[in-house]
Amino acid sequence: MYDPREIGLPENELRRLPGYCAMFLLEPTYRHQHRFASHLHLKRIPLAKVESIAEVMETESTLREPGHEAVLLAKLLELIVFLSRLYMQSDTTEARALLRVGHVIGSLEKEYAKDWTLDELLKIAHMSRSNFMRVFKKGTGQTPIEYLLRLRIQESMKRLTHTDMTITEIALDIGFNDSNYFSRQFRQALGQSPRQFRLENKNKTLSS
Repeated sequence: MYDPREIGLPENELRRLPGYCAMFLLEPTYRHQHRFASHLHLKRIPLAKVESIAEVMETESTLREPGHEAVLLAKLLELIVFLSRLYMQSDTTEARALLRVGHVIGSLEKEYAKDWTLDELLKIAHMSRSNFMRVFKKGTGQTPIEYLLRLRIQESMKRLTHTDMTITEIALDIGFNDSNYFSRQFRQALGQSPRQFRLENKNKTLSS
């Protein structure tokens, strides 16, 4: 119901919450297969809290007073985090399975530079290899390795634009053992070398 890229949500920070990963990334893909058993069911008191946040958002949207955009963004984040924390308390079998994969995604987001092994991820998920790979790929559209590479490339883009670290320093700092391998992965993902990306985007930053 919203696009985090369009409204500037801190998506990388949110994905560190297992409940967010399970509820907002994985559950929509699995709800029909789970016959909606993985849905979040709110009890009366949490529902009242959600209604209170929604009422403030509705008022701000209607009155449109100065600063209403900032209030709406803050309230949306409050709502998302509140629901994500509630989802972590879900007790259905289907929701718990998604949460286990959510813990894996959160771990990758927090420690993207770590030299992860599949066995370590399986221990976090407490799932068989085949089941874990199937759930992860269906929910994210990527394998765990592809997901981790995407995280590292995203982080490298920030450092190329906002720091003076060398390409080798960046590669080693974000988890690549070989700067040439990093450059190949970067080019494959973005269609240009890290050096070309840095030149183009640093020029844009200076001109703005």
